[in-house]
Amino acid sequence: MQVMKNLQVKEEVYKEKLENGLTVMIIPKKETLKKYVIWGTNFGSIDNHFITKPEGEEVQIPDGVAHFLEHKLFEQENGTNSLDVLSSLGVDANAYTTNDHTAYLFEANSNFYEALDELMNYVQNPYFTDENVEKEKGIIGQEINMYEDDPEWQVYMNAMKLMYKVNPINIDIAGSIESISKIDKDILYKSYNNFYDLSNMLLVVCGDFEPEKIVEEIKKRITKTSKQGEIKRIYETEPEEIVEKEKTVTMEVSMPIFAIGFKDKPEENMVKKCIAIQILLYMLFGKSSEGYQTLYNNGELIGAPSLDYEFSKQYAHILIAGAAKNPQKIVEMLKTQIEKFKKSGLNKEHFERIKKKIYGDYVSEYNEVSNIARMFLSDYFKGINSFDYIEQYSSVTKEYTEQILNDVFDENKMVVSIVKGKE
Repeated sequence: MQVMKNLQVKEEVYKEKLENGLTVMIIPKKETLKKYVIWGTNFGSIDNHFITKPEGEEVQIPDGVAHFLEHKLFEQENGTNSLDVLSSLGVDANAYTTNDHTAYLFEANSNFYEALDELMNYVQNPYFTDENVEKEKGIIGQEINMYEDDPEWQVYMNAMKLMYKVNPINIDIAGSIESISKIDKDILYKSYNNFYDLSNMLLVVCGDFEPEKIVEEIKKRITKTSKQGEIKRIYETEPEEIVEKEKTVTMEVSMPIFAIGFKDKPEENMVKKCIAIQILLYMLFGKSSEGYQTLYNNGELIGAPSLDYEFSKQYAHILIAGAAKNPQKIVEMLKTQIEKFKKSGLNKEHFERIKKKIYGDYVSEYNEVSNIARMFLSDYFKGINSFDYIEQYSSVTKEYTEQILNDVFDENKMVVSIVKGKE
């Protein structure tokens, strides 16, 4: 068992790759009542083109399969729904699908091992029939329609479509009514058998546990075998250029909302780059920034915008989103601030203050068992150890951050998505 330690946050992670291929991470939190488990597979909405193992067949699956599979795994052959079973045990259970992974989880104060039995049973035993797949299409179809009527989701998806030409991140995670109509039980089993291979999965446990003991408990509950073969995903090469600069749509909103994006690309050291971009975003548009204060005091900006840098092994972009009376004023202010920073350089005192704030945010993530477990799972599928953020923090200098400002905050890679109200 490999032990990873971080002295700054006083945390340890015990990591072991089992003989069956499954990777397990145990993060002990002594004297913590909550226990959290999350089991994820490196299969998300962008993984729609691959070569099956061991057959070697090239497959293009409909959009939305990863999300559809997540919904269907709860349904058991005996007629029960595992989400209901877990709820009856008094645990808080859920699942979610992202662009690059799918995860099943629960948080418990009691009945932990009974809940672990149920989680590890349903994830390892899919049950798909023609009837239950058809029934699910109606449920997911309602979810898709709901998101189509959600202005915040639409402003986000339009930003993705403005940035990405071929990367499937520009497609809704749930797919479309048309795409899910093509899903059948054979597609679900083929996708499950390919991506729910133990060697493509990570199970993270966080709470008051003895690492060796909980790993033995996990081993007892593994019933499936791993093919251990390489999963071959096929992605088209995404051009560096954006697709289009701007898109405005009309929906039922009381105040216009916006999403401003900067298209980037993945590279080797994404952690250091991510830290620098987070510092820059808060310097440009955080609550203490000159731009935010001016716009907020003038009543142009409604609340603090969200400031995100989203990335995986296949994509990377900045996203600034919020509500404003006139989103174009926000865009112009942002352009002005970026140019000002590029010309005059970053104010050292402001840089150091925001850098300390970012460090505080990283440290606070370790206060909650759920945050810790989800963070390590998500970062693992990006090829990152979550401790890297703490460990690389000091290497992010003002000069390096200025270099990132010039490289990434490029007006030619900038997109603007707006949803405005009806006249």
